[in-house]
Formats: sequence, C-alpha cells, structure tokens
Amino acid sequence: MTSLTDRKNAAISRGVGMTTQIYADRAENAEIWDKEGNRYIDFASGIAVVNTGHRHPKVIEAVKAQLDRFTHTCHQVVPYENYVHLAERLNALAPGNFAKKTIFVTTGAEAVENAVKIARAATGRQAIIAFGGGFHGRTFMGMALTGKVVPYKLGFGAMPADVFHAPFPIELHGVSVEQSMAALKKLFAADVDPARVAAIIIEPVQGEGGFYPAPTTFMKALREICDQHGILLIADEVQTGFARTGKLFAMEHHDVAPDLLTMAKSLAGGFPLAAVTGRAEVMDAPGPGGLGGTYGGNPIGIAAAHAVLDVIEEEKLCERANQLGNRLKQRLAAIREKAPEIADIRGPGFMNAVEFNDVKTNLPSADFANKVRLIALEKGLILLTCGVHGNVIRFLAPITIEDEVFAEALDVLEASILEARG
Repeated sequence: MTSLTDRKNAAISRGVGMTTQIYADRAENAEIWDKEGNRYIDFASGIAVVNTGHRHPKVIEAVKAQLDRFTHTCHQVVPYENYVHLAERLNALAPGNFAKKTIFVTTGAEAVENAVKIARAATGRQAIIAFGGGFHGRTFMGMALTGKVVPYKLGFGAMPADVFHAPFPIELHGVSVEQSMAALKKLFAADVDPARVAAIIIEPVQGEGGFYPAPTTFMKALREICDQHGILLIADEVQTGFARTGKLFAMEHHDVAPDLLTMAKSLAGGFPLAAVTGRAEVMDAPGPGGLGGTYGGNPIGIAAAHAVLDVIEEEKLCERANQLGNRLKQRLAAIREKAPEIADIRGPGFMNAVEFNDVKTNLPSADFANKVRLIALEKGLILLTCGVHGNVIRFLAPITIEDEVFAEALDVLEASILEARG
C-alpha cells in the first residue's frame, strides 16, 4: 500500500516543506491525534494560529451559527454587519489613543502587502525599511522585507526595489540598541534619503528570526525617528498578537503606538483571516477599490474572530500566558544547570524560546536544536525550530493548554534535551 508520505511526495510540490510526517486526524485544545491513533502534545499551534486551542467550543459554536446563515458574499459586493463590528472592536483594542480604521484580508503576508500599499499612498513615498532576521511573508514584497535568504528568497530572482534592511538589536549576538540605531542613521546617510522612506516595519518579537524581543528603548527610538522624518511605523503582529506575549498586542509592552498594525494567525482561532488596523487618516489614503480582496473578511473567519476576542477576555488569556511562560522559563532555567548547550532562555508572556550553542565552540548549534526536536517528536511532543542559524526552539502551545498536559510536556522537553546531550 502506498504511504501517505509517498502520495504527498508524488502530488505536492517539494517547495511546501513539512516539519513532521504526522497526518492529523483530529485535534482538541493542545492535543493532536494522527491517522494511526498516536497522540501528540502540540507546542506549535499551527505556527501560533490556535492561541485559543484547537476547536475551542465557543469558536466552533460561532462558526456553526454563521454556517447556517451564509458563508460568502464578498464584503465589497454585499457587506455584512459582523465585519463592521469586528473592525470596531479592533479599532478600540489596538494600541494608540487616536481614531483608527481597519481592513480585513486573508493572510499575514497579504496584511503586510496592504500595510505597505497604505503607507506609500499616505506618504507619497516609496522606500521601506525592515530588519535583518525579520519575517514578513512569502509574497514578493514579503520576501523583500524578510531578512533571511534561505529558504524564503532562494531561487526566486530579483526582489522589489526600495527595500532596505538594518540590523535588529540582539545583545546575545553583540548588536546593541545603540549600534542598531547608528546603522539606521548610516542607512539614511549612505543609501536612502529619509524623506523618501514611507515606513519602517518591525516585529515586536522576531518570529522566524529567533523569538528575539525588541527592547523598549529601541521601540521608543524608532518612534522618535519616524516622527522626526514623517515616516510611518508598522508593527507586524502577525505572530505576536492575541495574548501570546501576555498582552493582546506586543506593542503594549513598550507603550509605543504604531501607525499601522498587521495581524493574522490567532485572530480567528484557526480560520483564515488577517487585518490591518491603523490611523484613520492613513488608512483612508487609498481610494475606493484600492484595497480589498474576494475572500477578505470572509464571514466564517469574522465570526470566529469575534469568539476569539471573547475567549481571550473571558478566560483571561493574557494573564494565563504570563503564568505559563513563567513556568516554562523556570523549568528551562533548571534544565540549564544540566545542559550547558542552553545559551539563552527568553520571551515575553508565552512567546518563549530556548537557544542552543555548541559547548566546545560556543557557536550556534542547529544540529543540537534539531536533535531535541526529533527526540521530542518521538516522545509525542511537537516542537518548532527557528532562528537565522536554526539553533532556536520556539514554544507556541495553545494558551488554553490544561495544566496536566502542560506539565507532561515539560517533562518530555526536559527528557529530550538531556537525551540529546548524550
């Protein structure tokens, strides 16, 4: 009999990489069962998509109710009230004490693309500045903004012009806030006139780049330099949003309001939905018809997102994220005493990571991180690696994970790290 993996290899482009060979059959909260009945604890959440867990009852109830009414009209043709209501909610919840407006699209990359379009329309400028190690999607503008070549840009030819990169401040790797700001100012002097820059885009915590949080001093300095030169600040909260960092949005940790904020992933609890929320006058810069998309703001995703926002508030998931993250970091700190390969433990709320180095060279060790991931998978725990050097394991379990399942996962994690040592 042909295996599912063989069928996949014959039918699907190899460009669609797969972290595991698990074929899901069903899932509930933080657990997944495969086609053979094997159980796994999910510390990936579909890459930060199900912060509220797989099949949260309130999300499923909202989706079923919407299914009984209608599934698609295209909001640009026949609009619907729950789209308007969700925009109102996000306008009120997004950081910034000013009038805001929102648009809905389908993916995080699409949200980023639209944020760039809006920024260019609002400023009349073209250039965009992003950061090394950042990830902003797999569309051409998303790839151009992304600060990592392999695998995202490899073989895809010329990227869109007028995109520049500055170093992201990571003290662990010898890049201070002062050095990052100096590099940004050098960019203005050597490569692009700040009067031509429409926007600076940044992840408050780098996702694919390694879960490095941006220091508050850096965020405040960026806000200041944007204000000085009339540049818009775009916060890419596609991975950081919706209680993951212990706040609804990660920018709240810095008391800095972006002009535009992109969101997706956990916005709709597993259903495709993304959004851009920003200053009302900036969001209104494009003319009618300049923004939108056939599936943008699909009513099923909109209904799910309303339920997600309710669950985050009712179940106090921001507080829960902080509690879980503290437990995870404390456990990793205890493991570190037995595993000197652990070079760093970090992350706000429940957006945490552990970084591994080779004990002999003190250089990043992707091999060790991947070994931990594979051993954990054999023991029933799904983990994801990330980072420019591939030596980071990131933790993205649902914030709704039950205490006993979380404790079980921590035991598996410790056993996997210690087994990888030898």
